[in-house]
Amino acid sequence: MSFEVVATDGAARAGVLATAHGDVPTPAFMPVGTKATVKSVDPDELRALGASIVLGNTYHLHFRPGEDVIAELGGLHAFMGWEGPILTDSGGFQVFSLRDTLLAVDDEAVTFRSVYDGEAERLTPEDAAAIQAALGSDVAMCLDVVLPPSVPRAELEVAVRRTTEWARRQRAAPRAPGQLLFGIAQGAVDPELRRRSTEEIAELDLDGNAIGGLAIGERRDEMFETTAWVAELLPADKPRYFMGIGDPEGIIEVIARGVDMFDCVLPTRTARTGSALTWEGRLNLRNARFARDSRPLDESCTCPACSRFSRAYVRHLVNQQELLGHRLLSLHNLRFLIDLTAGARAAIERGELASFRADALDRLAAGSATKGA
Repeated sequence: MSFEVVATDGAARAGVLATAHGDVPTPAFMPVGTKATVKSVDPDELRALGASIVLGNTYHLHFRPGEDVIAELGGLHAFMGWEGPILTDSGGFQVFSLRDTLLAVDDEAVTFRSVYDGEAERLTPEDAAAIQAALGSDVAMCLDVVLPPSVPRAELEVAVRRTTEWARRQRAAPRAPGQLLFGIAQGAVDPELRRRSTEEIAELDLDGNAIGGLAIGERRDEMFETTAWVAELLPADKPRYFMGIGDPEGIIEVIARGVDMFDCVLPTRTARTGSALTWEGRLNLRNARFARDSRPLDESCTCPACSRFSRAYVRHLVNQQELLGHRLLSLHNLRFLIDLTAGARAAIERGELASFRADALDRLAAGSATKGA
């Protein structure tokens, strides 16, 4: 693994994450392929959109179809037909976010019920490592303890301790050949516990480090403030990954604070609700005002939707529940965020991130204001 510093502008910098299946220029947006597919989008289309890495979900792939099946069929790359790098999460976020299925947590493991059949399952850091090794991803994430905002501080302190210990145990577990391992810092927005977790995870000297436990309900200003000083504590020569952010303004802000990688289901989930991400803000294509609108979704975009079809046509598809409508919006929303990230990367290389950030945020705000007028 290598992470080369190309340029510096403020806290953030452009670099390259080298993996067995290709390099990932950073900052990088990772489309989410929860069940070994980015919903409705073909791998060749992903590559054409400019995606360099995708995320797979360990929890769901473990239960359906099972890591043994995927391994037998050549690993996750062959199984899903994606030749580029893949990052797999540990399954921890799903276990802890599906709180109705959570049975117990102790120092050894977390016990929960599967959302598929209700059977009890116990997940240790060694299990998370073994599942991801069988999947054969390029980057494996450590199992961590993710708590909702505003839990008692005593619970948060235990979660931080377990997150560090579980990362230490997973570091010692076998991996797939060439597989990188990223740790995850927790601590919510508690300054002392977040600092402790960040320093402890960084000291493990893993291949990369993630900022977890944010963008899950805390105030947005707290999230950005925490991200800024946490990023400064993490090694600059290793990727810094913010888990679970995907709105355009949020992506720009975390890049400016030093983040190199991020993921979110927002672009495809938003597409399935009939909405497009644009420089005018989020467009709800179900709205009657688009019925005769001959413009593309976004004038500056060259995705398959914008290069061929009008807002009126996409609205027609969405309102008639035609699958093509959801596909076109997914392609567009992914391209929009990938292009936004590429623009930030180019600005970093030019030493102009601060002006890029200001211009992009002003443009997004002006577009939203015009739309709402």
